Order: sequence, then C-alpha cells, then structure tokens
Amino acid sequence: MTFILGLTGGIATGKSTVAKMFKDKGIPLIDTDLIARNLLKKGTETYDEIIKFFSKDILLTNNEINRKKLGRIIFANIQKRKKLNDIVHPMVKIIVDNEIEKHQELGTRMLVIDVPLLFETDYHKIVNKTIVVYTKPEEQLSRLTSRDVITKEYAQMKINAQMPLNEKVDLADYVINNSYSILNTKRDFIKILEDLEV
Repeated sequence: MTFILGLTGGIATGKSTVAKMFKDKGIPLIDTDLIARNLLKKGTETYDEIIKFFSKDILLTNNEINRKKLGRIIFANIQKRKKLNDIVHPMVKIIVDNEIEKHQELGTRMLVIDVPLLFETDYHKIVNKTIVVYTKPEEQLSRLTSRDVITKEYAQMKINAQMPLNEKVDLADYVINNSYSILNTKRDFIKILEDLEV
C-alpha cells in the first residue's frame, strides 16, 4: 500500500524548498501547481473554458493565457476566483487520481502530493498524513513582495485568498517551520522522515 503525504503551506512559505527535499531523497512528488499550469496551456479543454468565461482579454500576443493578468482578476474578485477553481480543480483531481493509481500499481512505498489548497479542496481526505510549511506572517509578506515584485497590498490580497496559515497548522499532522535558516527547515524535514521511518 502506498503511503501518501499531503504537502501544503501558504504562498511564499517555502513549500517548493521542502518539495525539493523530498525529490532529492528520491521520493516521488505530484505537483498540482504544475498540473494546473499545464491545463492553462493553449489547446486544452480547460483553456477553452477559461477563455469562454474570462474573454480573450486575458491572452498574450501568442494566445497563451497571461497568468499574471488572470491572477490580478481572481485575487480581486472572489466569484471569479471560485469560477476559475471550478474549471481547473476537477481536471487536476482526475490527473492526480490517475498518478496515485499508477504509483500504487508500481508498488511505490511513499508518495507526496504538493497541493497549495490541500485543506480547502479536500485533498486531506485522500492522504495518510499532512505537512504544512509555515513561516512567520511578516516573513511571508516580505518574501512574496520581493519574489513576485509586487506591492505589499497586492501580496496581502494573495495571502488573504488562502486559508489562514495558523488554521492550516492546527489541521496538520506535521509542521515544518521555514522562518529561519535552511538548516532548521532541513532538521524539521529529517525529523518527519525519521518519524515515518523512511
């Protein structure tokens, strides 16, 4: 039986850093963000549905979706954000389910699913244990503004669009505190692997 770990966190808390640690250990990881990005590409059913709802105004000159423009629309409007999620999430779920099935058939011992909205989209119901990557709110805001080169106001809007980080921490089986050095993060990561006897 494949043991499934759900990895989540807030935007800019360092989830990708922890995801890479799993990959470096040779533990397979399903990246739902990457799946969603691929579903937004020209030529997919999802792309057509998004254009139908949001119009061609969100397209770049090469007719690919301008993800930054789409982001600004959905972070400013909760109904439009819900609509985008209603289009994309079911398709992502189908792909994830297929990947899980594939790993179970292969006899994979442990599998990680990286899901930004793990609790919000009920993925926690299909995993055995959950890990939340946490960072202090001021650190999260600072990282997001510098990473995405955006204003503090817009960064805060993006943060507020997700379930509060402290609520995710309360729901998680494990927490990795990424507020300090990479060594601290690695220490938390190793402790979890030891606990899971990997």
